[in-house]
Amino acid sequence: MLPGLILGIRQVAIISRLVRAGMLDALGEDYVQTARSKGLAESIVVYKHALRNAMIPTVTIFGLQIPEMLSLSVIIETVFAWPGMGRMLVDAVLKRDYTLVQGTVLLYALIVVIINLVVDLLYATIDPRIRRQ
Repeated sequence: MLPGLILGIRQVAIISRLVRAGMLDALGEDYVQTARSKGLAESIVVYKHALRNAMIPTVTIFGLQIPEMLSLSVIIETVFAWPGMGRMLVDAVLKRDYTLVQGTVLLYALIVVIINLVVDLLYATIDPRIRRQ
């Protein structure tokens, strides 16, 4: 449980702080006041109007945290002696197994590229104005 806490607690704190700040900004905007004055339910105003606009920077930061978590997993797996890709990478570096190092780094790079693609696709889902015509 400790390795998971070490990897996740910082990211959860950053994301929750960012969502809170985004929601506070969004709830003070004119479009939220207009939605409230139309008589919409508070849950619809919060989730559909305010949270959608607060999620764009949050998704960006989440996408940037994934490579950080991958690099931290190398350290965590080594410190806690857990078998995994990070530990395998460290062992390959120590044994000078260059093909395994290259393959692992390539796999990490592929994961980062896929995460960035997913983040870009989520932008269009969260905010339809971002969609390409």
